[in-house]
Amino acid sequence: MPASRAAEIDRRRFLAGAAALALTGDAALDDRPAPGLGRARAPEGTVGAPRPAGTAHAPWPPYDDAIVIDFLASPGYFNYPLNPPLNGEMVGNAVESGITAVNLTVSSGDFASSVQRIALWMERIERYPEAFTQVRTVADLTRTKAEGKLGICFGFQDTTPFEGEVDPIETFLGLGVKVTQLTYNVRNLVGDGCLEPANGGLTRYGHSVVERMNELGMLVDLSHCGQRTTAEGIAASSAPVSITHSGCNAVARHPRSKDDAELRAMADGGGVIGIYLMPFLTPGRVPMRADVLDHIEHAIDVCGEDHVGIGSDLSTTPIDGSEDYWAAHRRFVAGRIERGVAAPNEDPEILFTVEDLNSHRRMELIADGLAARGHPDARIEKVIGGNWLRLFREVWRG
Repeated sequence: MPASRAAEIDRRRFLAGAAALALTGDAALDDRPAPGLGRARAPEGTVGAPRPAGTAHAPWPPYDDAIVIDFLASPGYFNYPLNPPLNGEMVGNAVESGITAVNLTVSSGDFASSVQRIALWMERIERYPEAFTQVRTVADLTRTKAEGKLGICFGFQDTTPFEGEVDPIETFLGLGVKVTQLTYNVRNLVGDGCLEPANGGLTRYGHSVVERMNELGMLVDLSHCGQRTTAEGIAASSAPVSITHSGCNAVARHPRSKDDAELRAMADGGGVIGIYLMPFLTPGRVPMRADVLDHIEHAIDVCGEDHVGIGSDLSTTPIDGSEDYWAAHRRFVAGRIERGVAAPNEDPEILFTVEDLNSHRRMELIADGLAARGHPDARIEKVIGGNWLRLFREVWRG
């Protein structure tokens, strides 16, 4: 290795080793409520009410005892332009959600900024020890359940923080990054995202990344990847892979969702798909719980009940349907469209949520819906968390 590259990696290791200490002070970690983002009750008929209309139900009895995993979520606001800092209500919603653990995105555009983001979340976990724990192992996850906290598993939604090398994979694993998505919506050095018209496959570097992730026990995620990169990522991986947050094209076609052939190949290798709670489930209209259940049931039909879970792509705090929230949402979507990273049907007039699942207890509402459709308790327990747990046991080290 050239001396200049060795020195660069040494610099990176220094940054990584300092992640827990290299905090940027109160300005970067201010937990004061963001201006104009109060939790005022939304007007009747809009998204944002504390208890969504139409969700009166007899709760699924085993919910509070189950391992519940939403494998793409955040205790803070998510998919939101300002990403306001945590406050007491967000922390309370996370703990009271009944969710055992989430996959929290901590990646940024490069190595150093991703280390800084990891450091920020390490500080937040330390700040709220009664509410959060960092999940690095299955033992951590089961202990988190026993303690009644929310476990936070660090994840990446892009490989750009690796900066074209494989050595940083081990560095980030050491900081607790347990799952990495190979691409976002666009092309990177690993492969093509789902919005790339060329639909290129996994590159030589991409094969090296998958191989190193397999060796280290870091879970491969193919959610935003294009069709060829998804298929070739599944084929290249010696370990089961994940599609942490997506949907089923056979139910409603969208570039962010997957074809049956991809789902079958993933399941044949032992992987799990997490169904998201995004408007891509029903392009052109607001999705409802029934639509989520339709995607879950189709995935079960194609993959089998051992290979389907949830990856909401949302916060554990219900979104605020106030005028301020709507205005911020419109600016956020407009910015993503302008930068060319927005998926088709990202609509300034449709919020990122499922209207009658806009609750911190959304996983319970999904379980209730599956029970009402006649699914047995054992299957429901797998879908709301058991399948992710099985996958972690097979892939993670330690």
